[in-house]
Amino acid sequence: MAGGLPRRLAAPLGTLTAVTAAFTVVGAVDPGEPGHYPVCPLLHLTGIFCPACGGLRSAHAVAHGDLGAALHANAPAVAGYAAFAVFCALWLLRAARGRRTPGPRLGAVHWWALGALLLAFTAVRNLPFGTGLTP
Repeated sequence: MAGGLPRRLAAPLGTLTAVTAAFTVVGAVDPGEPGHYPVCPLLHLTGIFCPACGGLRSAHAVAHGDLGAALHANAPAVAGYAAFAVFCALWLLRAARGRRTPGPRLGAVHWWALGALLLAFTAVRNLPFGTGLTP
């Protein structure tokens, strides 16, 4: 990979800076307080929790180190935050060593499995016995 160390680290460090800034804002401005963020249109119009409902509250809890509250608000989002953190750490290490950073090698079966998992999560959280999964 051509370029010096600062050039190689620019993209991963820029990404980490942007994500850190976003988590800082969400950590400082509580999504549980009305009026700070827009409401979920699907929840507002239908009363159905989408797979992302509770994602901001989950990020707020993660920013405050409350993993239990984060998992209660939206467990798949917490898994996504963790996967993204691991990917960024690997990206940063590979860039520091001068190696190309391949993207995650996800095939169609992986995307279908993720979609099925999110669909099941959405269905269960909207059923009477799944109220423990609602934000």
